Amino acid sequence: MAGFVFFGKLGKFTWRMCAAVLAAQSIAVFFGALVARGIAVADSSGAATAYLLVGSGLAVLCIVAAGAMRSAVGVTLGWLIQVATFAATAVVPLMGLVGVIFATLWVLCLVQGHRIDELQRAHAQESAPPSA
Repeated sequence: MAGFVFFGKLGKFTWRMCAAVLAAQSIAVFFGALVARGIAVADSSGAATAYLLVGSGLAVLCIVAAGAMRSAVGVTLGWLIQVATFAATAVVPLMGLVGVIFATLWVLCLVQGHRIDELQRAHAQESAPPSA
């Protein structure tokens, strides 16, 4: 599947789409951290603060990864965030649904973004003036 990468630089359109997904995912992950804290407080668990800190850290990592999408490590960070979002299912089961939604958007952006970058590159070559 073209565009399905785990490391490396992305085309301009692809990294912009992936950064938008990660920015939106940061909001969902932060709300998941708030839910995890609320569940822990309701259960009188001592892990409420830890859940909030780890979830907030993951939300911040989403923003950092969105900013790093121009570099070669941005894609790798994005994949690690997808895995971490699925791992949050151990604390908040519905984070599995959030993980599925954002992982689907992530893969869609990688594949379709690569396709669009190739189309833009081909169009730029066709419309370039012929060299003499």
